[in-house]
Amino acid sequence: MAATQSYVRDNMVESRPAPERTSGIVLWMRTNLFATPGDALMTILGALFLLWLVPLLFNFFIGNAVFSGTVEDCRVENVGACWIYIESRITFFIYGFYPSELYWRVNIVFALLALLLIPLLIPKVPFKRTNAVLFFVVFPVVAFILLHGGVFGLEEVPTETWGGLMVTLVISLVGIICSLPLGIVLALGRRSQLPIVKWLCIAFIELWRAVPLITVLFMASVMLPLFMPQGVSVDKLLRALVGVTLFTAAYLAEVVRGGLNAIPRGQYEAASALGLGYWKSMTFIILPQALKNAIPGIVNNFISLFKDTSLVSIVGIFDLLNTVQSAASDNAWAAPTRAITGYAFAAMVFWVFCFAMSRYSMWVERRLHTGHKR
Repeated sequence: MAATQSYVRDNMVESRPAPERTSGIVLWMRTNLFATPGDALMTILGALFLLWLVPLLFNFFIGNAVFSGTVEDCRVENVGACWIYIESRITFFIYGFYPSELYWRVNIVFALLALLLIPLLIPKVPFKRTNAVLFFVVFPVVAFILLHGGVFGLEEVPTETWGGLMVTLVISLVGIICSLPLGIVLALGRRSQLPIVKWLCIAFIELWRAVPLITVLFMASVMLPLFMPQGVSVDKLLRALVGVTLFTAAYLAEVVRGGLNAIPRGQYEAASALGLGYWKSMTFIILPQALKNAIPGIVNNFISLFKDTSLVSIVGIFDLLNTVQSAASDNAWAAPTRAITGYAFAAMVFWVFCFAMSRYSMWVERRLHTGHKR
């Protein structure tokens, strides 16, 4: 039997220093801002730049800005942003030339859009299928009837009088909703085993990606009516919607194709082992994973589409940016900072919508993350 050994300490252990902190603002700054001499130099230069820039922006947009008064207050020396100019022209920036007595129709469309879109984006809200049918099928019809009129006793408002934020939202929403399914079909067609389908999809994608959006809008505005029967005219806004949708679909097709290429071969074999056909395997197994992987690229194209709506001004459509530019020619509001204030307002609106799309996509990515993080 082995002898047991024991040890009894007969003196006190010397004190040791406290362990280093593993969290806190000091450790974060040391790790992220001052880890190396180069990082410290860049941090100091960045801080100095912000100390120079932030006071200038604060003074222009808030400190020296004009929030109330008359246009004369915006013409003094060293004046900041002329926010009363935005307040006086806000209806034009939102509705364009839409008749003022019919603003209630646009407001109802905005309210319906929020009531149907917000619950659709929140996973825990019930009745998703009913909500989707109302948003994708019923809402477009109701919105067109309310905005355009001409039926049910509603006064007709031609699209030539539409403008401002309303047109920007119409073009972006229609482009986003219509281009995504078309892009998915093109991506699947490009991977098809049928040569005619594959090469038609390739030709479509490469053709639309080879030209800038400005050219597409010009072609949609000038060339599309030439292919219509004689006496049939195509609405100017509809031409822009078709051009923007087809252009975005070509880019989305490549984004979705990248997501499909990232799916391991084993997923296809597993679908075949379950006895699923092509369309069922794509619908229930392959496409959900591919679209999850392609979320960043898809949302990036959506954000680009929302910003590119400003290009429709070249074909005579008054989007938000075009209304800001046209309002700047009003001599009654001539002031040194009028144009800058208008463009700052437009930039703020674009930033709010684009930032919201970006943050929501990041939230969706985190929610759909089913892998194992290391």
